[in-house]
Amino acid sequence: MGDIHTPERPGRRSLLLGMAGAASVVLAGCMATADAAQPEVVPTPEPMIPVDPAPPAPSRTAPAEAPEDEPYRPTPPTKQQIIAEFGSRKPREWGLQVTGIVGRSPARDIALTLDACGGPGGTGCDQQLLTTLRKLNVPATLFLNERWIQANPALTAELAHDPLFELANHGFLHRPLSVSGRSAYGIAGTKDVGEVYDEVMGNQAVLQDIIGHVPAFFRPGTAYYDDVAAAITRRLGPLPVNFTINGDGGATFPPSTVAAEVGKARNGDIVIAHFNKPGSGTAAGLAQALPRLLGQGATFAKLGAVLPS
Repeated sequence: MGDIHTPERPGRRSLLLGMAGAASVVLAGCMATADAAQPEVVPTPEPMIPVDPAPPAPSRTAPAEAPEDEPYRPTPPTKQQIIAEFGSRKPREWGLQVTGIVGRSPARDIALTLDACGGPGGTGCDQQLLTTLRKLNVPATLFLNERWIQANPALTAELAHDPLFELANHGFLHRPLSVSGRSAYGIAGTKDVGEVYDEVMGNQAVLQDIIGHVPAFFRPGTAYYDDVAAAITRRLGPLPVNFTINGDGGATFPPSTVAAEVGKARNGDIVIAHFNKPGSGTAAGLAQALPRLLGQGATFAKLGAVLPS
């Protein structure tokens, strides 16, 4: 996959007008990443492959109400403040698990996280997968990229109102999070501290307008960070999260492999898979693995229930 060229960022008013104009239609719709590479500084336990019927929602246009027990969140620093604070820091780590990243939870529950990466070929929605989760009453945290939100405004609003799901930040342009332009799977990362701020906060603002409260979790495109970018993410508010189990290899695994990998999940594991690639093996694999895990006594929870925020 070639490098991503940064488009002109739309204003928030344009984003909201786009959602309002499309809110009456649910658009059916993560970009599969290229071949995996081992993390360059912080090794992973094993080679990774790229990570790239419910009741009607009460409203498909109005933002979801903030939970009554949402914790107080201070106003995040400005871009200029972040540049001043982190501009001279040099990263020492690069990979899927670096200092500052949360990779698992302390709870006995399994956290299922599903990415929607947007971009060319990545704006679909695997309704079969969502139907399986609703049928089995398995909650999930959905990491949405801003490009996917732009392509699916009414569907995003529907998911925001579904209590089975929580929405989290998957970045503005689906870029690896770096302060020095590091790449992952052929995708160029953010090149400096200012671009890290834009990648996190651009979509943070979009999601806050949709869900009515500040998104609590962030995962970058490709799930790669350096340690400085991870620290910046924490400073801005969202908790940088990755995973212990790669459930679908960027929506490239066949159903049998998805079922085998997800079936390994145990207490505290965070599973990553994708729900934006209908026709991949993800839905069928999860349909095999989840009933087995439930039958073994496994329980599932959203990240907000198992991680501090």
